[in-house]
Amino acid sequence: MMAGRDADLAEIRSAYASEMAAASGSADPRLEQAFAEVPREDFVGPGPWMIMGLTAALAGERYVRTLDADPAHLYRNALVALDAEKGINNGEPSLHAAWMGALSPKPGEVVSHIGAGTGYYSAILSRLVMPDGNVHAFEIEPKLARKARRNLLPYPGVTAVTGDAVTLPLPASDIIYVNAGVVAPPAGWLRALKPGGRLIFPWRPSEEVALSVLVTRRKAGYALEPLMPSWFIPCIGAGHAGAKAKLPNPAEARRTRSIWLAAERQPDETATAIIGDVWFSSEPVSK
Repeated sequence: MMAGRDADLAEIRSAYASEMAAASGSADPRLEQAFAEVPREDFVGPGPWMIMGLTAALAGERYVRTLDADPAHLYRNALVALDAEKGINNGEPSLHAAWMGALSPKPGEVVSHIGAGTGYYSAILSRLVMPDGNVHAFEIEPKLARKARRNLLPYPGVTAVTGDAVTLPLPASDIIYVNAGVVAPPAGWLRALKPGGRLIFPWRPSEEVALSVLVTRRKAGYALEPLMPSWFIPCIGAGHAGAKAKLPNPAEARRTRSIWLAAERQPDETATAIIGDVWFSSEPVSK
């Protein structure tokens, strides 16, 4: 009987992985394999679980408790609460699949995952950069970080870090993967990118703007590509703008094409936003 249930769950997980591969827009078969191989139930605690579809979340609705602890409930495109009171979730799988498709992680690359929660997406990222790659999973909430450290033990090349990635130095990274809403990335994150490195984060400079953006470090500067809408809880230390900040409206955010360190280039007439040590521009970066 148990073998039959295991077979059914494997089939459900396979269908879920196929759905995530389609959502990623990527032709890399390793992405589907990674979603199929990493059990989500290992990262969200024992069931029943509190889950919520993205449409319900945007409408301000509450979590729904699953009727039982069948892991099949987890293989849907839904948020799963890690700390319902704080609004911390294991996020929407299709959004993460789309991010990974946009990033195209490669074997041997170094990933800094900021806001790793209990480690589910860190584990999937590790599958995409192995062999020889590394994932540094940063989590500021000590309780979640302890769970991440335990959950990620079976995954080679992954280091769970308890602490504030806004103030801690990041390792030189090919990918910086941010799972918390950011008004503007700290200058240290941009400097940590290797040449050709990619930074993906939810840009949340105001209530009107909630946009995933992909930043790529090129020889001439940091190119920025707006992706899709995204909603995350604020990043501690990088989730609020100062009183002197110039914030973008939705149209300005959408036409932003680069980001600059103010210490290296002063804001000019192309600025769509000026926030702390960095500013955003409508001017593209040459390749």
